Amino acid sequence: MAFPSDLDIARSTRLHPIHGVAASMGIGRHLLELYGDDVAKIKLEALEELADRPKAKYVVVSAITPTPLGEGKTTTTVGLGQAFSHIGKRAIVTIRQPSMGPTFGLKGGAAGGGYSQVVPMERLNLHLTGDMHAVTAAHNLLAAMIDNHVHQHDDFFHVDRHSVTWRRVIDVSDRVLRSIIVGLGAREDGVIRQTGFDITAASEVMAVLALSTSLQDMRRRMGRITIGRTTTGDSITAERLRAAGAMTVIMRDAIKPNLLQTLEHTPVLVHAGPFGNIAHGNSSVLADLIAIRCGDFLVTEAGFGADMGAERFFNIKCRTSGLTPDAAVIVATVRALKVHSRRYRVTAGRPLPAELLAENPEHVHEGAVNLRKQIENIRVHGVTPVVAINAFPTDHPSEHAAIGAEAEALGVRSAVCTHYADGGRGAAELAQAVAEAAAEPNHFQFLYPDEACLRDKIEIVATRIYGARAVEYDLQASRQLESYDVNGLRQLPVCIAKTHLSISSDPLLKGAPTDWVLPVREVRAAVGAGFIYPICGDMRTMPGLPSKPAAEHIDIDEQGRIVGLS
Repeated sequence: MAFPSDLDIARSTRLHPIHGVAASMGIGRHLLELYGDDVAKIKLEALEELADRPKAKYVVVSAITPTPLGEGKTTTTVGLGQAFSHIGKRAIVTIRQPSMGPTFGLKGGAAGGGYSQVVPMERLNLHLTGDMHAVTAAHNLLAAMIDNHVHQHDDFFHVDRHSVTWRRVIDVSDRVLRSIIVGLGAREDGVIRQTGFDITAASEVMAVLALSTSLQDMRRRMGRITIGRTTTGDSITAERLRAAGAMTVIMRDAIKPNLLQTLEHTPVLVHAGPFGNIAHGNSSVLADLIAIRCGDFLVTEAGFGADMGAERFFNIKCRTSGLTPDAAVIVATVRALKVHSRRYRVTAGRPLPAELLAENPEHVHEGAVNLRKQIENIRVHGVTPVVAINAFPTDHPSEHAAIGAEAEALGVRSAVCTHYADGGRGAAELAQAVAEAAAEPNHFQFLYPDEACLRDKIEIVATRIYGARAVEYDLQASRQLESYDVNGLRQLPVCIAKTHLSISSDPLLKGAPTDWVLPVREVRAAVGAGFIYPICGDMRTMPGLPSKPAAEHIDIDEQGRIVGLS
């Protein structure tokens, strides 16, 4: 019998009333804003009401460098959260809100999969409570006020149109919007200039949402957003354009975390969805500050591999939240490690090569150089890692054993996980290993101090996390770094924008490359979000649809139910 679809599994589960899920966290109805029976927002007053409760153990889920297919990190996060109940512990899960671009594109939704899902799956992968639309509206309001200021020839200051970096956003993958001309038509239709659209997840407003610690903190961050320069070279902020207040008003409800549940009724806070490439790729600080007071374990997910999301979790998110992680999970798969042996290639949208599916533990050992490096990337922060071997039906026991042997050789716990097929009980061994790791003494440390200059911060991440030999800066990047240091931004952390398909900046380099140079062509400042992001290579902030987008298979049946969503 065929394995049921994610949507069929999600619909077959009887959900608990969301106020009951909140009650299991110790959160009363007075702290909820209900969106039907199965979704609620948690009011920020919960922060103060929960403040005297003990903190949960804080666990971040990361991964080896993934293939374009992904390695089941969200599924593992959800499965682990469910698994803690099987060993007598209470867990809360926090994840990012999915973008509708990938949902209707190639990747599909991001609610987990199989019997380790967040539900209601349809609402999660579509509009949920409208946070994505609020981010889109707040971002585009600022864009409109920029163009209006230019059009009206405001006497207070004049915008250097060529310096404006603030584009518009939409939560749909649409490549033709990457570069556009606005203002065509009559004179009253605005000033002609070149600009473009990014996907909403790439908006700095989204990063602000993810890193804010209160509504007032969000208001201050909105004011600091910098969109370009005046004709005399001064910075133009959202505060100076008098847009920050209205932007915050639009985001007033979006700042409240969303409460859902897993198939096994583990509470899940879904909040914010910043890009994992040019932003820090983690769910919100506020969700974690609430959830960490509500159980024995808080399990959160960081985007892409440990060189990406986990490094930013440690050095950006934890810097902002003040929370200290107790353990980290590294999700590893047989197929990804075989790809890191540099003997195979996986292409999104195409079947896996037959030779990759053949039993070959030696190739797993060869590709484990990537696993060893990602373990090192966790340990350099003083955090104890645990390897989750995410099992697929095409794997072989000898290949799982090879991953386990690699972990054991480094003194790292590991567990084979079948949570996709078996739900929480399929990750119970992983939960026990994580609980043991989290009980060990904590030696967490940031990778670099706040006071280090920006060049030093970039080079520390490049050499210690990526394995680069050195960093080379284009002339433009060097000048930008000097300007940021002089203008008081050197205390900000760095968020290096690079490919997620390699530890290096070249997506074709697999394994754990060494003796390479990180090329920095441009450095931008997300002053509102609170980080500097050097750009390495060609970073796409607006995806395009594939040749066969998932949207082609999504529809409504005769009963009005959604079909084809995955």
